[in-house]
Amino acid sequence: MTLRHQIIALALVPLVFSILAITAFITWQSANLTRSNIETFEQNMLKAKEAEIVNLTNLAVSAIQVIYRDAKPDDQAAKDKVAAILTSLDYGADGYFFVYDYDGNNIVHPREGFRNGRNWLDLTDPDGDKVIAELIKTAKGGGGLHQYKWEKPSSGHTADKLSFVVSLDKWHWIVGTGVYLDDIFTQTAAANAGMRANIKSTFIVVILIAVPAVLVVFTTCMLLTFRERRMADSRLKELTQRVIDTQEEERARLARELHDGVSQNLLGVRYVMDLASRKVRNQVDDAATTIERGVDALNSAIKDIRRLSHDLRPRVLDDLGLTAALTALANNFAERTGIATEIESAGFTSTLKPEASTALYRVAQEALTNVERHSGATLLAIKLWSERGRARLRISDNGTGFEGAGEGQGGLGLRNMQERMAHFHGLLLVQSTADGTTLTAMLPKSANASPGTRVDAA
Repeated sequence: MTLRHQIIALALVPLVFSILAITAFITWQSANLTRSNIETFEQNMLKAKEAEIVNLTNLAVSAIQVIYRDAKPDDQAAKDKVAAILTSLDYGADGYFFVYDYDGNNIVHPREGFRNGRNWLDLTDPDGDKVIAELIKTAKGGGGLHQYKWEKPSSGHTADKLSFVVSLDKWHWIVGTGVYLDDIFTQTAAANAGMRANIKSTFIVVILIAVPAVLVVFTTCMLLTFRERRMADSRLKELTQRVIDTQEEERARLARELHDGVSQNLLGVRYVMDLASRKVRNQVDDAATTIERGVDALNSAIKDIRRLSHDLRPRVLDDLGLTAALTALANNFAERTGIATEIESAGFTSTLKPEASTALYRVAQEALTNVERHSGATLLAIKLWSERGRARLRISDNGTGFEGAGEGQGGLGLRNMQERMAHFHGLLLVQSTADGTTLTAMLPKSANASPGTRVDAA
């Protein structure tokens, strides 16, 4: 995986993780909220059922209150009448009243007649609860609620039941009724199933929105990456070709310089030395004059070689520093072209790395070449200074300028200068009008040499 792909992956992975985390958090919050609502609903239903059976039991006791109040403890007729009334108080398939005595004998059970007259004190439900004994205990304690498992008449299956009982203490009876809770649990289960379905559908909707969004982002990043890579490859090929062309041009220039200058001068020296040799052998009087002409030609060749060497790599830049090298460059430029050249470097503190000094020198060299070839200027100003520890170089002329400078366009020389600055994370600003061109090269502090490193003289 390339660095660009790693960057894209590092950008997408947190995005996907964030989407999944937010989705999970929303789902968890929704589930908790819904579960809380369902629990509240269940509690309210239970309270409603509790209030219902309490009211029904109070109504039943009110219906038999007159008979019970006037009867004696052993009044069997009154007991039979009360039992008949409670048996007739029927409300629905699963709604009925039951009566037991304190010993656990069943007196009234409209739905299960086989229980009448039999003792059920030891009856236990599937959970091990001694149902009748607990109901008697609750009634004798002043009445109350008790939950247990009992067979539901309408379905024939065992279900949770909540009963409320009170005591008829004079007869040692307990009277109660109850409601089956499976209907509540069914409604709660249905609500839970609906909640899970809603959460699932919400999660699916979020995924259907998030996944395409991530895919769109990923696809866009990949398309941009491929586009930038194609552009980079194209620019790299163009730059490579420019470098090759520049090398060929430089080789051709050096070949011309060597052939037309150095080679011709050395050839002239050879001829002069041959002539001087013949004159010496023949004892001609002007042999010394011929040798002097050869020395002059040799000096000219040496001067050409020095000039070529200076163009390739100026020794003054390594020996005396950037300021001296730019001064020598400006002086040679003024002498060669006749363009009035001013250089100012009073505000420059030389703290640059050698590579950065070379970059600024090459920028100045390329700029002066462009001025000589294209500008038609009569005045050139070079300023080198430091601004808050950052090196600055400005070259301005009064030439005709060129189009496209503000848009970063231009020829090979301008692009080379821009790339030299970009290598050190610097900037190259070019402003060109009909009144002249100003080029400003700016280097950051990172181009400075580290403390303790030797810096060439300015």
